Amino acid sequence: MKSSYDRSTKLESQPGTYALVLNNNSKKKVKIGRWGFLQVGQGHYIYVGSAHGPGGLLSRVSRHLRSTKSKHWHIDYLLEYSTPISVFYTYNRDRLEHRWAEGIIKMDGFTPIIGFGCSDCNCQTHLFFCNANPPHESFSKLLEGNVERLVIQSAGNSLKN
Repeated sequence: MKSSYDRSTKLESQPGTYALVLNNNSKKKVKIGRWGFLQVGQGHYIYVGSAHGPGGLLSRVSRHLRSTKSKHWHIDYLLEYSTPISVFYTYNRDRLEHRWAEGIIKMDGFTPIIGFGCSDCNCQTHLFFCNANPPHESFSKLLEGNVERLVIQSAGNSLKN
């Protein structure tokens, strides 16, 4: 079930960095635009991105959660086959997604999906697979910042603090 954004959340129209946590319950081969095919496994995917354009984090995360949209980024293709369950985020004018991606690569239990979502930078990837839902405490500690988390309630189609 796809989720949508609820304006009652504390996400704001400020620039920042986010990590979208997705759940996938089935195995399948997914075409990711011109990037190629991805064999999607059962478990969780974490996609790291930034939102420095108009509308900031609020606009970018709500776009990811919309079920109807044009496919612009690699993640848009994966979102058709997985369910967003939470978002880690921080407000910051610095582009931290590269530091976050480098940090997640070092975490135990995370497998990098090489080349995904990083065609415009020198990172190995911006997408990671893990079996378990990543805990907020570990994620926040690793990234050494004020990382907040919103849980996406699929039943109510909204984000909750």
